[in-house]
Amino acid sequence: MADLFDYLRQFNLLSVVVRLLAAMLFGGMLGIDRAKKGRAAGFRTHILICLGATMTTATSQYMYLVMRYPISMSRMGAQVIAGVSFIGAGAIIMTKWRRVRGLTTAAGLWVVAIVGLCCGAGFYEGAAYATFLVLVAEVFFSKLEFRVLRGMREVTVYAEYARPSCLEEIVTRCHMLGVKIVDLEITRKGEDNSCAVLALQSRRGTGREEVLQTLAGIEGVLTVVET
Repeated sequence: MADLFDYLRQFNLLSVVVRLLAAMLFGGMLGIDRAKKGRAAGFRTHILICLGATMTTATSQYMYLVMRYPISMSRMGAQVIAGVSFIGAGAIIMTKWRRVRGLTTAAGLWVVAIVGLCCGAGFYEGAAYATFLVLVAEVFFSKLEFRVLRGMREVTVYAEYARPSCLEEIVTRCHMLGVKIVDLEITRKGEDNSCAVLALQSRRGTGREEVLQTLAGIEGVLTVVET
């Protein structure tokens, strides 16, 4: 087995084919979880990025070992990391409730590019281990995080109201429920409707549904949703 890996680390046609197949496999494994969750950067995107990074490293080796160009084999790989950062930035958005979305997807694209560089360099073990650990983080740790946070007594609420006095009533109702306002940000203030994002923390274990229903029942409050 060790001799086989040593042979596949050499630069030849068979090793290049194996590296591309490994990139397709690992990239697809990392992208399938994003695809299941309905992310725009899903199965095919991860495969393409991983394949591109693999070909970049393989091309660097070809230019240095076969064409005998006096270049650094690591230079093109470094440009991949910088280039993928632009793609990852496109996956990050800010919702109308002032919440950031897409950070995990962007980080996944960055990691899958590095996995591709590992495949292109013939570092199959590192690519396999990294793929396994990323899958553990995305699949199992996300479930663990959900279970841990589900029992927390914190909630972030987006509220849209018709007049400024409604915000005072929202604050009053929160105090009546025993809910502490940790943070308050007015995202839009206009003549017609205003919007605010409130980070709330329950002191007496008041449920989320009770908080949302109470705030939604205030006269002049148009929308109350948990973000």
